[in-house]
Amino acid sequence: MMIHQVTALFLVCRKSGFVHGDVLTIIQMVNIWLDSWLPMDTKSQESPRREEESGFSRVCSTSPTSSGLPERLEYYRGHSVRLLGQKKDNGKRLGGARLDLPKIRKNPLIEIISINTGCLNACTYCKTKHARGDLASYPIEELVDRAKQSFQEGVCEIWLTSEDTGAYGRDIGTDLPTLLWKLVEAIPEGAMLRLGMTNPPYILEHLEEMAKILNHPRVYAFLHIPVQSASDSVLMDMKREYCVADFKQVVDFLKEKVPGITIATDIICGFPGETDEDFQETMKLVEQYRFPSLFINQFYPRPGTPAAKLHQVPAAVKKQRTKDLSQLFHSYNPYDHKVGERQRVLVTEESFDSNYYVAHNPFYEQVLVPKDPLLMGKMVEVNIYEAGKHFMKGQPVSDARVYTASITRPLAKGEVSGLTEEFRHAPQNGTNWKAHPSAKSPVKAALQSWMALQLPWQQEGGGLKILSVSLALLAVLVMFYYGGMKTEL
Repeated sequence: MMIHQVTALFLVCRKSGFVHGDVLTIIQMVNIWLDSWLPMDTKSQESPRREEESGFSRVCSTSPTSSGLPERLEYYRGHSVRLLGQKKDNGKRLGGARLDLPKIRKNPLIEIISINTGCLNACTYCKTKHARGDLASYPIEELVDRAKQSFQEGVCEIWLTSEDTGAYGRDIGTDLPTLLWKLVEAIPEGAMLRLGMTNPPYILEHLEEMAKILNHPRVYAFLHIPVQSASDSVLMDMKREYCVADFKQVVDFLKEKVPGITIATDIICGFPGETDEDFQETMKLVEQYRFPSLFINQFYPRPGTPAAKLHQVPAAVKKQRTKDLSQLFHSYNPYDHKVGERQRVLVTEESFDSNYYVAHNPFYEQVLVPKDPLLMGKMVEVNIYEAGKHFMKGQPVSDARVYTASITRPLAKGEVSGLTEEFRHAPQNGTNWKAHPSAKSPVKAALQSWMALQLPWQQEGGGLKILSVSLALLAVLVMFYYGGMKTEL
């Protein structure tokens, strides 16, 4: 029985990237596996210093697996494994994973903060409610603390995200404007805040305050408000809880009070029951507002949703409507009139073709600038000399002031955020060790610290483990041998 289980362990190791030369690594992993397999009285206690030495947590799952093997593999690779359940306060569900957990940013200059999880809606085409549950908002204090920590790590742009940012706080007795004003106080000069998606019903009651916030010089005048359809009958079938007039009221008000604001929206083509007349209303809406950013989706019936049980629009009709709407969207250029303007932009990333740096102006419109390393993470002024469908190109103004959001140097790409200096420079077994991933493979990193774990014959129940590990090693070597022969053949 043990040989079969060791064989299974070997296959998992191989799939995880371990190679022929890492026999010692596999011995140690077998040792860890035996810790979970052997009876309780023969188990040795794992070192309580392991979590401190690793410096950061790798979140494996919301609940432990039946075998515990995946979690133990991650543990051995140097990660502190924490199995997370739902956070609750007096039985009430709170936001998702803790905001202070260490993380690795995809872009060291941009921090993405989820302000709430779950949803208040019950849209007939969506599974968010099923997957995420009811609305659960993070406390304002935690969100502000995370933002402050991010700026201390060299971040210059924060994105607020959630399934619906406009619904924030309804479950904890507060609201989105209250959160935003607190965050604005924490934003340093040269940094910017971008709001995420909000549905029309939850922004209607805060229009005045939202307009003031979106006019703030450190907040992008940008809002993503999905309309999905310009037909009230279709919106009713979707259970969107608003009508087209509500959407227009939000957009018209913000365009009046926040000059130049960018409104992005989503549209679903071919929702069940959508008639040609319904679709033409949607076309008219796009023609009227000429959204600079439009996300067009061809309806797909998600299994298990109410919309999947409705009478479907023929596939050919859905495809044609999607094509017609796309053609309308590409028929206008929203940025042509901005050529010749002088704009302030924040440079945060590299373009996909690697030929430019990507910046955004106060309306979160994309501006491509020369690839000068001195510009990255800085707010500069540029002259717009060219415009395309989705971008503008700007030339930095030589005599303009350059703003730097933080005196702190940004973290290196791939470096772990949220570590204290104690963890970031923690010693391990008398050697200097930094708690951030390196270019070395996980296997090599594990080998460097293998002595942090006791070998089987140094632990309690050593006799049984010596025999067990010997059999396991023999099985592994045999499989390597025959695996190598098959490769040669």
